[in-house]
Formats: sequence, structure tokens, C-alpha cells
Amino acid sequence: MTSLLIIVVLVLLAVALWQLTKIFDLTQVGARVAGANSQVANDKDNNLQGYLMFGFLAFIYIITIYCLIYFGDLPLMSNSASVHGKEIDRLMWITVVLIFLVQTVTQALLHYFAFKYRGRQGQQALYYADNDKLEFIWSVIPAIVLAGLILYGLYAWTNIMFVDSEEEVIEIEVYAKQFSWEARYSGKDNTLGKANVRYIEGVNTLGVDMSDPNAQDDISATELHIPKGKKVLFKFRSQDVLHSAYFPHFRAQMNVVPGMVTQFAFTPSLTTTEMRELPEIQAKVERINQIRAKRSEKLVAKGDAALDPYTFDFFIACNKICGASHYNMQMKVVVDTPEEYAAWLKGQKTIAEKVKEEKASQAAENAPATAVDSAAVTAKNDVVSQSPAGQK
Repeated sequence: MTSLLIIVVLVLLAVALWQLTKIFDLTQVGARVAGANSQVANDKDNNLQGYLMFGFLAFIYIITIYCLIYFGDLPLMSNSASVHGKEIDRLMWITVVLIFLVQTVTQALLHYFAFKYRGRQGQQALYYADNDKLEFIWSVIPAIVLAGLILYGLYAWTNIMFVDSEEEVIEIEVYAKQFSWEARYSGKDNTLGKANVRYIEGVNTLGVDMSDPNAQDDISATELHIPKGKKVLFKFRSQDVLHSAYFPHFRAQMNVVPGMVTQFAFTPSLTTTEMRELPEIQAKVERINQIRAKRSEKLVAKGDAALDPYTFDFFIACNKICGASHYNMQMKVVVDTPEEYAAWLKGQKTIAEKVKEEKASQAAENAPATAVDSAAVTAKNDVVSQSPAGQK
């Protein structure tokens, strides 16, 4: 593919240079001797250029059809894993179809009129000052279409952003830092405790305020688990720079801004297992593993380890260039059934328990040293008391 791109660039560069030489020749027309060959176009030249315009139009359409057939497999526009994702996909397809139709019609008209009104000997151009009706049509119709797309987009956006205060949701905080993600679950009270970067210490990597009663049942995890069919309210914080939480399969994205909390909500509609069973996803996994198998052969021949087989998983990625390892800033997302999610959540330790265990471990490490020091002092006192000076 890279070689083909290089060839195309070289061809276009050659055409550009050729056009520049032709332009230079045209600038020398006035300096030519009378009766010499002129570079001014005649009727034959104009007819040829008109037919070439139609040839270029056919080339555009052929390339478009070819790309639709061979590169038209767009799994991210047909396999959404959230309830609102279908609206996003529908909006995307409407936009693509409208752009395709407008492009097809306008390019056809553009090339047709270029041919119809090509230069002819003795023909003069018609001065057409204005046409209110045409101007009204080509102004109002695009305005109506764009307004419809914008209103549809606002409707889809509202479904993601709006959360009714009385609606039952699961609160999960997604915490971004260079170059990883961490999740915090609100526990049984479904209320996240306060947090601040000033409280980051040891296992409390999220800076949770352990004096807050709402924080006592909060749970942290480096793998995001969410239940199918339950609306999840995500709240985002950043420890350092601007990030962007991108959930491609759930059709959701939100900037993660330092110093403030952003949020959106969606309802997963497919579990990870169900997504893996879709024919399109299985075909994608097979193609990737075929590529990995070929690369593994070369690696093994060099004495390196083979690549692991690819298995589909949902993920969250950073969609802002946030530093050197931005490309690898991902976190696995697992969509469970409600029963599996409840079982997984039950098996997790709270942040308070982890902090307590850390303090107990540190106390245990310091205890032997304290005991040794006390024993040494006691032994020294015994020696002093048994000395002749001590017997007086």
C-alpha cells in the first residue's frame, strides 16, 4: 500500500511539472514569430478536453464504486454495543448517503456543463447577472438538510448526556493518567466518595478522601466491568494532562479535563461473549490472526517469540495525543450479564480495605525492627547491672 501511494504521488508530481511547462509555453505565445504553431486552443482541442472531462468523471465513479466494494466493510458503523449506538450509526449512514448523493449529482453537473459550454470558434459567453429562484433553491435546501442533521445529532447527544435525577444508574469513575486508566465503583451506596490528587498515597492511587463516609465502600479496578442492560453513568477525572475517553464500540467519547469532572451515560446492549459471536467480529478476528501468523513465522525464523493470537475485547482508548505512550493508553472493558457483574463486584476489595491492609503490612514490617532495638537496649541494661560498678 505504501509503494502504491509513493507511485501515485510521483505520477501527480510529474503531471504538475508537465502542466507548469505548458503554462510557461503559453506565456511565450506573444513572442512567437507570426505563422508559427500557436498554443491557443482551437475547437478540436476544446472538444478533446470536454471528452477528457467525462473520462475523468467516469474515473471518479469507478474509484468510488471500487472502494465501496473492497473497502466498504465498516464494522464500527454496524455493530454498536450500546442502546444509543444504533441512533449514532443511523445518523452516520444518513450523513454518508447524503454526501455521496450530493457528490454524485454535483460532479455530474459540473463535468456536463464544462463539456456543454466548452469553447467554440466565434462563440461568446452569455452574461448571467443573477437568478433569485436558483439562489433561493441552492440556499434553502442545504440549510434545511443541515438543520435536520444538526437537530438529529442534538437528539442523539442528549440521549448520551442527559441523566434523570430519579433514574436508577450505576456510577463509575474513570480516572486518566499518563499512560493508563483506572476505574472506581461507587459501591453499595451508589455514591462516589470525594477525591483529590493531594490524597494520592500508596495503594490509594485515585486520591480518594478516606475520611468521607461515602468513600468507605468505593472499589478500584484496572479492568472496567459493566453490566448489560443497566445504564452506567461515567464520571471522568484526569491526574495530569488533557485526555479523551473513547469507547468506539459503544459510540461514546468524552474529553477528560484536569481540574474538572466530565460525564456521559450509556446502556450496554451486548455482552463481550455475544459480541465475539457476531459473524462480522469473527471474520475480523480471523483476518487479524492470519496477519499475526504470517508475522510470527518471520519472528520465529529470527529466533524471537511468536505473537499471541488476537481475541476480541471491548476497550477504552485515549483519543488525545497526551504524550509519548499515548498510542498504548488503553483499558480492557468487559460487559457481563447482571449476575456475572454482581459476582465480580462482590469479589473485589474496597479501597478502604486495601489502605487498611497496606498500613497493617507497613506496621508489620516496622515491628521486627522495633522489637530488635528494644531487645538490644534490654540486653545492654542487663550487662551494665551485672558489672562490678553496678554491684556497688
